[in-house]
Amino acid sequence: MTEAPPLARYAVIGNPIAHSRSPQIHAMFARQTGKPLRYDRLLAPVDGFAEAVAAFVADGGVGLNVTVPFKLDAYALAAGRLSARARLAGAVNTLSWRDGAWHGCNTDGVGLVADLMRLGVRLNGAGVLLVGAGGAARGVLQPLAQAGCARIHIVNRTAARAQALADAWRESGVSPETRVSAVGLADAAAPGGWNLVINATASGLQDAAPDLPAGLYAPGAAAYDMMYGAQPTAFMRQAEADGAALTADGLGMLVGQAAESYFIWHGLRPDPAPVLAALRADLAAGQ
Repeated sequence: MTEAPPLARYAVIGNPIAHSRSPQIHAMFARQTGKPLRYDRLLAPVDGFAEAVAAFVADGGVGLNVTVPFKLDAYALAAGRLSARARLAGAVNTLSWRDGAWHGCNTDGVGLVADLMRLGVRLNGAGVLLVGAGGAARGVLQPLAQAGCARIHIVNRTAARAQALADAWRESGVSPETRVSAVGLADAAAPGGWNLVINATASGLQDAAPDLPAGLYAPGAAAYDMMYGAQPTAFMRQAEADGAALTADGLGMLVGQAAESYFIWHGLRPDPAPVLAALRADLAAGQ
């Protein structure tokens, strides 16, 4: 009897990493598509990303999901072999080992747009308020613009940081038909309200909502928090009180970005719906 060849190895790398649901997600995708694989959590020292990745390759690793705090390290590692999405995002969350080198992509924005479409949120022609000006916000600008958003208004506690992001986006020349502007948090309101408000800050880690003014939501508008949890986030509660017709957290975005990574690696598109339902059930059960 011949020995079965070792499974191709994939992992999610970060610090901390024990909380990551990526192994569970990719295991479900693998069962769906009949693609046996090994997918682990990989804890790397904060100052040891390159060494951890090199050891991973030596052990047969061919694909990495990258989470905090290594997305900029991954961007540097794949310099010269970056997708357009990664270049515009300025960060990499998906690494693929091909032809003896790492290639980088960013699937966060694709995951967000896919989840918004699942929720029935209309993006074509929409006015979007994007709260936050860090890497999470930058990573979703291109997919939102390509989905047809007419205006994206970036607000941040530090207005200059929001302005810098808006300026960088305009200089990129991508999707010039989407108007991108920026101000501080206090000036987030607009006449008639916004069709969609997205929280791209980490305020939910402290169970807090951004310090936003009231009156942000147009009739039928949606609010989306990139954070997720077993209960509605503080931002979702704030949005509902302010008149949002629909509120959602970022669990679907997590599954959506993983599905896009899975497609990049395997050329197969898994169905996110049953995976999202399983994760939501786990959260409700306290798992």
